[in-house]
Parts: sequence; C-alpha cells; structure tokens
Amino acid sequence: MHSSIVSAALLGQLITLVSTTPTTGDSVKRSPLGISLPPLIPSIPGVTEPLASNAPPLPILQLPTPPLPSPPFAVSNIKPKKIGYFWTGAGDNIHADFLVTTSLDDDTFGTIIGITDVPTSGNSPHHLGSSLDGKTLVGGGLLSLLKTQDTAFYFDVSNPYSPKFLKSNRGILGSIVDEIRAKPDGGFFITYMGSAVGTSPGRLVETDANFNIIHEWPEDVAGTLNILGEQFSPHGLTVDFKKNIILTSDFVVPITILKPTLGIQKANTLRLWDLNSRTILSTITIPNGQGIQDVKFIPGNPESAALATAVGPGQVWIIYPFRKDANGKQGVAELLYDLGDKAKNSVAIYSDISDDGKFAYFTLTLGNHVAALDISDLKNVKRLDDPNEDQPIVGPHYVKISPDKKNLLVTGYFVQAGDISVLNTPGDYKGHWIDILPSGGLSFNRTIDFEKIFTQSRGGARPHSSVIFDLSDPNHPIYY
Repeated sequence: MHSSIVSAALLGQLITLVSTTPTTGDSVKRSPLGISLPPLIPSIPGVTEPLASNAPPLPILQLPTPPLPSPPFAVSNIKPKKIGYFWTGAGDNIHADFLVTTSLDDDTFGTIIGITDVPTSGNSPHHLGSSLDGKTLVGGGLLSLLKTQDTAFYFDVSNPYSPKFLKSNRGILGSIVDEIRAKPDGGFFITYMGSAVGTSPGRLVETDANFNIIHEWPEDVAGTLNILGEQFSPHGLTVDFKKNIILTSDFVVPITILKPTLGIQKANTLRLWDLNSRTILSTITIPNGQGIQDVKFIPGNPESAALATAVGPGQVWIIYPFRKDANGKQGVAELLYDLGDKAKNSVAIYSDISDDGKFAYFTLTLGNHVAALDISDLKNVKRLDDPNEDQPIVGPHYVKISPDKKNLLVTGYFVQAGDISVLNTPGDYKGHWIDILPSGGLSFNRTIDFEKIFTQSRGGARPHSSVIFDLSDPNHPIYY
C-alpha cells in the first residue's frame, strides 16, 4: 500500500516539474533523457533556515527544504601528491552535502584542502567515481528521491586541489544512484538501483561526455520483459570494454528499507549484458544470495571471471561470463570462498581487487571487519587476515586500493536513513588509511575523523565513498 502512495506522490512531482530548468554551476543544456530540477522550496534568508531546522520527519517523502548556509571552514593551500576525495553527507541532514578534498601524503595526511558543497541536503551521499581523464567526479545520492531532488552530482576537478560543483541531474525511469564506471570516450555508466519511485525495476544509466543522461537501459522489448519478470535492483557494476561485456548485480528493492515494510526485499541475481548493443544476455542466479551487492572483473583473468559478493550467506562467488550452464545459458556462478561468521547477514559486503588480479579485499559492514584474500590461484584461495581479529573499525563499507598498492582507503559508514527506515548501520565516520603488508595482509594505523572535524559546523559528517588521485608522477597521473 505504501509503495502505491509514494509512487503516486513522486510521479505527481515529476510530471509537474519535468519542464523546469537545470540545477547547474554554469549554464548547461538540459540532457536528452535526464532532467534536472531546482529545489521545490527556494532558499529565502530568515525564512527557510528555521523551516529546515524544525521540519518533522515525514513517513517517507521529506520536506524539500534548501540546505542551511554552510559555516566557514579554513582549508590548507598545500598541494599533496596523493589526494583523497570523500563524498560526504552532513551529519544533521540539514546542511549541504559536500565533497571533502584531503591529503593522503605521509607528512600531511588528513589535512583538508577543499570543501565543495552541492546545492541540496539530505541526499545520503553514496558512491563516487572519476572520469578516465581525471577532470570530473560524479557522486550519487541514495535518498535524494525522498526530497524530490536531483540524484547525481558532478564536480569539476580539472584543478585537483580545488574542486568545483558543476551540475546535477536525475533519470526519468530510475533513481537511487549506486555504482559508477567511466567510459573510454567520456561519460559514465551508473547503476540506478530503483525505479523513479524506488521500486523494482531500476536501470543502468548511461551519460554522454557532457554528463547528460542519454539512455536508461534496457530499452529493448526482451530486456524490459527480463527486468519486469524478476527483481532488477542493480547495485554492482563492472565493465570489460575489451571483451564487450557488462555485469550488474542485484541487491535490494530500495523502497523496502523504508517503514512501513514487510522486510527488505533482497535479490539473488546478476545480469550479463552485451556491451555493444546494451542488451541483457542472461540472468545469473546465486542460490540464496540474499543481496548480491558487488561484482568486479578480475584484472587479467583469461576467462574474464568476476567476483560477486552474496551478502546473506557472507560468501564470495566467481562468475564465468563466457561459460554456459547445462541448459546452454551463458554465464555460470560458482562458490569461491566463505568469509565466515562475521560476514553472514552483514547487510553489506563491498570489494576491491588489485590491478594485477592477485589480491581481493572485502568490507563486512556489521562484522566490523576487512577481509583479505590471495586470489592469485583461484583453485587455492588463501585468507590473509585473521578472521577472529577485532579490528579497530566500525561499519566499514567503501574500499579502494591505492594506485601504488601500499594502502587501502576504507570508509567507516554505510547507511543511516533515520527514523523512516529499518536500515541504520553503526559507523565510526572515519576514513581509514590501512597499510597493505608485503604478504597482502593489513595493518591499521591512520584515520581521518570526519565526525570530530565537522561536529560543530554540520552536525558531524557521513563519508560514504572515496576516489584517490596519485599525482606522484606528473607525466602519468592515476585517477582511481
């Protein structure tokens, strides 16, 4: 019942506002398919501030108030060789969400060199990705839909030390932005886990080089029937541009994390796509997967094998996209490794794989643990961390291997949707810069405490995701 009410309300807002002008840092053409809408309530000094501060939490849709003015914050003018960008939510949900630019150099680690606000609040900043040329970042809003706001936020980082907000937009058919992958010719593929009203099916969104939404896949009849026939909640996304294939992994129906709910609706499937035609080739099932949050191709694997995380049982599965099952269907899934008790029902398991394909790291959110595997021999996978160790981290989620493979950058925060949701995971709100030992194991030492830094100015901070720029070699910068 509540899904129908929310659908009607949100669709009404979209229909009413579909012809309005874009929200942008500069003058930008409206995208062919995506739209961009200004806040429903404009900022009026002395009027909207108390409205934002005192707005009661509504059952699902939230009052679309503009953010409170951001207090001044002194930043450093240093120019580190290693930069960490953190896509961060204001802890109080009423100040603007923001991109934090920090030093990852040893001698100035954690020094903040930039803060870039977006024009809205309460988005629950989610994943962050970089264009291949390192000139643009895009961050998604998990809960932007609840305030009928744009859901994808673009930043100009052509000056890597001083990011600028560029523009924002949203899809028409999809919402709930998750994983991001850059295209070689410019633009991005982005998974939108839910429909325009947060139900299934979601969409695989594609932008052009100007970051206008040009497609919300699938668009063919067979693909549409596929996603209508079985839950399509794409979260994970990995693309092999050389082998011409895409894998998306289905996680949960977003609206089912909101109250009232009969329980979070979790998926057991991945979709295998043909890259050239952007069509679905097959649906791959992981039995009792209970949410396939992440999937990534293993670099250099001769079969283009990928690792997928099954959150319910706490397992890592290997996907062979070119093998066929007994019925001749393309795409085979096999159990690779059980991550143990801390991984079971851990709500979220995210991953990263080293660029040589030898090591894989997994964050176990409710298990408060980061697991490390040696996958150099897929027939003899080795655990590199102690699964029984109590690691000094709470709620780990997003993980990035540094380009020099000396560190992991892990954020200690997943989702806290508040009183309207059944999903509020503990976190320490820190960016953890974890040393990778020669063996591939881990050593915890340095952190950036975002909650402490922003408690006075924004009611704390919720850093969900990160991007690393390594400018150590000016002739070969790395953006990851």
